[in-house]
Amino acid sequence: MSSPSKRRDMDLMKLMMSDYKVEMMNDGMQEFFVEFRGPKDSPYQDGVWKIRVELPDAYPYKSPSIGFVNKIYHPNVDEIATTSIFCNGFSYFHSDLVNVFEVFLPQLLLYPNASDPLNGDAAALMMRDHAAYEQKVKEYCEKYAKPEDIGATQEENSSDDELSEEEYDASTDDAIAGEPDP
Repeated sequence: MSSPSKRRDMDLMKLMMSDYKVEMMNDGMQEFFVEFRGPKDSPYQDGVWKIRVELPDAYPYKSPSIGFVNKIYHPNVDEIATTSIFCNGFSYFHSDLVNVFEVFLPQLLLYPNASDPLNGDAAALMMRDHAAYEQKVKEYCEKYAKPEDIGATQEENSSDDELSEEEYDASTDDAIAGEPDP
């Protein structure tokens, strides 16, 4: 049997050689981001999310911690603490990192479990009015999960009070300070 570090290295290499865009954090191989697109034929199909993955020292015997960096509207994803998803069903013998992105996350999005929610508002809306729930999912995809937005942090995507780059560049020290006294 291979050592946990060899399995981690092999799984990570397999993920990097797949169709997923992987961005390493720091110098180690335990934290990284993966670009994930919503499953086809679902209200999430137009969304693109930046997924943060943290591999514990005991990986693959202990499941990876994964979370959405940009917002998603889903009963089983906490909208405020988007890094709270864990692969509880992760099995050393049946799963690897590619399967997390090809099976686990698509299944999570395709088959939400409103009876065990992390986002109570999403779960209630899904159970009360499924069409309105799907519309809200699509609105979140349009607002927070466009391909060009996955590089922005959640705060950048949701803040309306901050100056845009153009507005900031236009505000010079003279404009802020006002005209000099005569």
